[in-house]
Amino acid sequence: MSEKTITMPLAVNHISVDCVVIGFDGEKLSVLLVKRMGEEDGQVFHDMKLPGGLIYTDENLDDAARRVLRELTGIKTIDLLQFKAYGSKDRTKDKRDVHWLEHAIQMHVDRIVTIAYIALVRISRALLGTSGDNEICWVPIDEVRQLAFDHNIILRDAIEVVRRQAQTDPSYLFNLLPPKFTILQLRTLYERVYGKRQDVRNFQKKINQLDYVIALDEREQGVAHRAARLYRFDRKLFKRARR
Repeated sequence: MSEKTITMPLAVNHISVDCVVIGFDGEKLSVLLVKRMGEEDGQVFHDMKLPGGLIYTDENLDDAARRVLRELTGIKTIDLLQFKAYGSKDRTKDKRDVHWLEHAIQMHVDRIVTIAYIALVRISRALLGTSGDNEICWVPIDEVRQLAFDHNIILRDAIEVVRRQAQTDPSYLFNLLPPKFTILQLRTLYERVYGKRQDVRNFQKKINQLDYVIALDEREQGVAHRAARLYRFDRKLFKRARR
């Protein structure tokens, strides 16, 4: 009896990293996006994607994510949180995404698996890098439209991870604030992250009970409204309180 030959489908698979970089400017919670330009059926299109790229054969995942952000923003040191892998076969169902990616990496793509990371940064940090011929920009999260691949899903999941992280580690969100901040900035940040209003008096009372949020003998400078008192987050006191 002759053995039956089984023909396996030939596929070209790649592994990438995608980074959800979230920033806060005191009023809005934003995500860093890459403006992508491509051509499909003779028509030029413009849309956006999360910063990301393929991993090199000689680097691990975390190093790849740091390299992508360093090349894009110029930021050399940044805390990253790896939170999920995305490998659905439908990630490359949009021909525009595939054509754009193949042009960018100069190789054929059948399927791509990505490892997603979160980074919280202060928007005041300068963006020194570029992304090839593509521009980078901050976009308020509630104004984000259709992104490439499944990046809307990745962004949605990342926000949920940020909320969970903040519940278990209240210091997490302070990475988004300047070294000196107002209670209004802190309250606005919580409202943007959780998508709901905070009662002003209750929030103030809650913050006043936190030993690691230190009231300073300083006030805002150069503001048109009444200058508010400044505060700072003391990480050492926070760690002591957690014990």
